[in-house]
Amino acid sequence: MAEEGPLAGIKVVDLTRALAGPYATLMLADAGAEVTKVERPGVGDDTRGWGPPFVEGESTYFLSVNRNKRSVELDLKDPGDLEKLKKLIRGSDVLVENFRPGVMQKLGLSQGELEKLNPRLVVLSITGFGEGGPEGHRPGFDQIVQGEGGLMSFTGPVGGPPTKVGTPIADILAGMFGAYGVVSALLERERSGRGQRVTTSLLAGIVAVHAFQGTRWLIAGEVPGPEGNRHPTIAPYGTYECADGLINVAVGSEGLWRRFAPLVGLDPEDERFARNEDRVRRVEELEKEMAPAFASAGVEEWMERLDEAGIPAGRIRTLDEVYASPQVEYLGLVDTVEHPKLGKIRLPGTPVSYGRSGRRAPSPPPLLGEDNALLDEEED
Repeated sequence: MAEEGPLAGIKVVDLTRALAGPYATLMLADAGAEVTKVERPGVGDDTRGWGPPFVEGESTYFLSVNRNKRSVELDLKDPGDLEKLKKLIRGSDVLVENFRPGVMQKLGLSQGELEKLNPRLVVLSITGFGEGGPEGHRPGFDQIVQGEGGLMSFTGPVGGPPTKVGTPIADILAGMFGAYGVVSALLERERSGRGQRVTTSLLAGIVAVHAFQGTRWLIAGEVPGPEGNRHPTIAPYGTYECADGLINVAVGSEGLWRRFAPLVGLDPEDERFARNEDRVRRVEELEKEMAPAFASAGVEEWMERLDEAGIPAGRIRTLDEVYASPQVEYLGLVDTVEHPKLGKIRLPGTPVSYGRSGRRAPSPPPLLGEDNALLDEEED
């Protein structure tokens, strides 16, 4: 298994499209699973048409979440193609789908039927608002669920308006939790010998990551609102204006405060700011006192001062700067692959490394139907 990833040998049938499901199967593929993406003939995954930007007709959106996969075309309304899908399922370990509730049953692929086809099959179903309940029927698009799940209500500039996160985080979280559920079910299968159904949703993923914002309401009875780049429970912790740009600083403990305060001309024992709760309550006053010091020097000089004092701080980089970063290169977070149409392209790489089982060699996102020959092999 060396250099193949810990999921080498696991076969996944991927019936998903857009982002939540493909992100789940991307994670499984990155870990070494053999993912066969089933797409509509002549059309493919919806994201193949999402753009601009397109490069030589290829959507950069599709390319972002479909590396390390194979593509076959099947019309699931065609009885012959449906039989080909069933043959794939019989020989696989995992099936992932993100259809609207009820679609799998209409295809004759209810959980009961899937268990008959393959009792060891782990099935992941991702929906927008969960299965059942008063809103289980609703379609789930990322920004809609960011709003419905409360995330937008405490994201954005101080005082509002509510703002979405800059990536489709509801989709991504559902995919991540779904992949976690699949791996957990595969581990349980080693004990029981049987597969099982795993479910998650975009709404569930957003609620799950409320973290301390959720307990602010559930326990303390506070409804958080947008607070910009300030941290709601730690100060100083946020974005500050230097002479030539912005810098993020995180003073996350009293020890850090005692080292940081003299850098901005403050006495760490000043009774107004001596404790974190005092600084949080007087954050506007605190930031006003800090502002002249930050404005007196540029970002790079402040980075040096803060680093020397052991204060966590960071620049605010644009994406071109991020992908040029020596640290990003050192961590191997960008893969170069040979695309069958575009030639050499660079893609965001997997963020997880394995000390013993290694990492599979990355492969490019597939062209539509690139691996249709596999269906003939399955028939033989």
